[in-house]
Amino acid sequence: MSGNRPGVPARRAVPYGQLQLVLDIERVLDVSARQAIRAEFRFDPRSPLIVCVELRAEGGPCVQWRIGRDLLHQGLYSMSGLGDVQLWPSPFHDRSTARLQLASGDMAALFEVPIPPLAEWLERTCQLVPSGAELADVDWEVTTAGLLGDPTAP
Repeated sequence: MSGNRPGVPARRAVPYGQLQLVLDIERVLDVSARQAIRAEFRFDPRSPLIVCVELRAEGGPCVQWRIGRDLLHQGLYSMSGLGDVQLWPSPFHDRSTARLQLASGDMAALFEVPIPPLAEWLERTCQLVPSGAELADVDWEVTTAGLLGDPTAP
């Protein structure tokens, strides 16, 4: 988009405490047709289980997805995800790209994402909140009371 090459990270301001990665990726339309897409990956340590992904075609609408951080990490190296979100390493390009499929209803879109910048960025998210420690700071009594509709819950 705007002359950027697919897979090249872009810099952008991001809210304090969050990590963001902006990549130019490609939507695979068929064997020989591709569409340039801007993908913004955002990680907020206050919601460490998910990565928010915003996809935008130049001059087109913006679509937002919330994808599990573990699904993204695993999908860089092997098939990951079921149903609406799936990610797997591409058998082409010396495994330097991964295929991301997003589905909603009877619609689906396939994207090609570069592995190296996404893997590096995911590692930085794990430095902020290590894998397996995402729920360490949850106050389970308050959370349970809130889920059960306890009006005295903080």
